[in-house]
Amino acid sequence: MIRPTVVRSNTSASLRFLTALAVVLFLGGPLGAQEKPAWKVTEGDYVAKDFKFRSGESLAELKLHYRTLGTPVRDAQGRVTNAVLILHGTGGTGAQFLSPQFANELYGAGQPLDVTKYFVILPDGVGHGKSSKPSDGMHAKFPSYDYDDMVAAHHLLLTHGLGVEHLRLIFGTSMGCMHSFVWGETYPDFMDALMPMACLPVQIAGRNRVWRKMVIDGIRNDPEWKGGDYTTEPPQGLRMALDFLIIAGSAPLPMQKSMPTRDDADKYLDKYFHDRTGGPDANDFLYQVNASRNYDPSPQLEKIKAPVMWINSGDDFINPPELGIAEREVKRLKNGCFILIPASEQTFGHGTHTHAALWKEHLSELLRKSAR
Repeated sequence: MIRPTVVRSNTSASLRFLTALAVVLFLGGPLGAQEKPAWKVTEGDYVAKDFKFRSGESLAELKLHYRTLGTPVRDAQGRVTNAVLILHGTGGTGAQFLSPQFANELYGAGQPLDVTKYFVILPDGVGHGKSSKPSDGMHAKFPSYDYDDMVAAHHLLLTHGLGVEHLRLIFGTSMGCMHSFVWGETYPDFMDALMPMACLPVQIAGRNRVWRKMVIDGIRNDPEWKGGDYTTEPPQGLRMALDFLIIAGSAPLPMQKSMPTRDDADKYLDKYFHDRTGGPDANDFLYQVNASRNYDPSPQLEKIKAPVMWINSGDDFINPPELGIAEREVKRLKNGCFILIPASEQTFGHGTHTHAALWKEHLSELLRKSAR
């Protein structure tokens, strides 16, 4: 049995029930090789007019793509009461939450996010998937968005596009985890509960910032990038980015088990790059990573009102537990709990967030204890 470390905020009351139990690209979870489950998914687009970015730039039309499962339930006043927002990681899309290791554990009858009871919303963030992004045509002239812009855009999608004024839950992985903290501070009364997974609510610094900056510089310094106005993808910059993503998104125990010899490792690497031929657009990826540049919710953590179930994994390269940051910061949350899933052959490094069987019981408890 996997036994996680649990740390609660000093003022937490309603989350004392918790017991010590148990990448698209590097931060998202790609669809598995198995057949996709037959979930009924509705897709759509909301276009925000004259969207203003914090940089001072604007777009006359900002397209926000989304997928939904289930049906909204409204109270006597017509307000949606069962909406759940699920937020993806850097380089990912809402589609990653249809992967079997996530969807098959959560959306079925009697499962934590049973879609006969919940209205599940899976948006593509600004700069990602089918939402507006540099590769649509603006290239490096696309506005320099950040996480606050992405959260503000999703708030518009919910309130103006989908008519959702309140959320039962915000669940976010990696970048979506960071967005969850921004949501909790910016719109503290908008949700009943928050479940951030695989992040830290502090400024991105140390090794986390170093490798991100190396990826950004690797793309910008490729002569074929041409200031973002390339006609073919800059190969050196993208290769450097993919090199780093292998390390950032991997976990040593399962990799050692699946590649026990030198030849196994070499074959894996060859296949990795072969499968990613024609992979991410350089500008899109550059913008996605750079959007984290000014993220730092730490000064305002006390503003978060909703119960917070925050989970990281012990083999996460991007958020290494030895920093001790989570144990320190969770004490500042009014109603928060931090759980560390220990590294094992069952965990997947940073990508543990998409393997719901490892943590879904905690989600069930959060929903039960945060019910109104």
